[in-house]
Amino acid sequence: MWQWIKTLYHRLGSPKWFYDITNRWIPWLVAFSAIGAAVGLVWGLAYAPADYQQGNSFRIIYIHVPAALISQSAYLMMAVAGAVFLIWRMKMAAWVARVIAPIGASFCLIALLTGAIWGQPTWGTWWVWDARLTSMLLLLFLFFGVMALQQAMETEEAGHKASAILALVGVVNIPIIKYSVEWWNTLHQPATLKLTEKPSMHPDMLIPLLIMIATTYVFFALLVILRTRNEILWHERKRSWVKQLLEN
Repeated sequence: MWQWIKTLYHRLGSPKWFYDITNRWIPWLVAFSAIGAAVGLVWGLAYAPADYQQGNSFRIIYIHVPAALISQSAYLMMAVAGAVFLIWRMKMAAWVARVIAPIGASFCLIALLTGAIWGQPTWGTWWVWDARLTSMLLLLFLFFGVMALQQAMETEEAGHKASAILALVGVVNIPIIKYSVEWWNTLHQPATLKLTEKPSMHPDMLIPLLIMIATTYVFFALLVILRTRNEILWHERKRSWVKQLLEN
């Protein structure tokens, strides 16, 4: 098992191998994303029963929760990729961290916007300086900071190093986001899904939410792969295999 993981790790560090292997994955990821989004959104927005307290306004959960989860997961993945680059100087890790930043920022912005839309009928206001909202806003600024450092340094390698360090420092914000509703008195409702507790949602509401979460993770993977492939083509453009690929 360990040998397999080690082999996979070294293969993923090869731009050509990554480009070739992901070419087989893309059609499956596209198909799953399209089918999952169609099923999850239609089920959640059209057929799931209305919430007994919030009515139909709760339906934004099928976009808000997946976006919020992805934004936090994206930050952790970006930080891990940054750590791999700092420790082992793997260029593929630096490229992956680079492409994750704007994708994660986009999902974080979607989470904040949908949360504001959800909060207006629920709380009577678009925004409050709630612990959960404030920590999510800080997450967005961290994504922006990572992207800014990647561009601000004199050399690309220096940008990778600086942004990786910031990403690792910012990881402390992730548990704050997760436990903010437990550590402080907030308007934000507790977590909808918990690994240690049975879901309180009705299955007709829960199943489409799980479908949307899984679909969003697959869509996120698709975006990361596509943008990483572009990074590979740009950085490896002088390699013979890229020249041959572009000629064909």
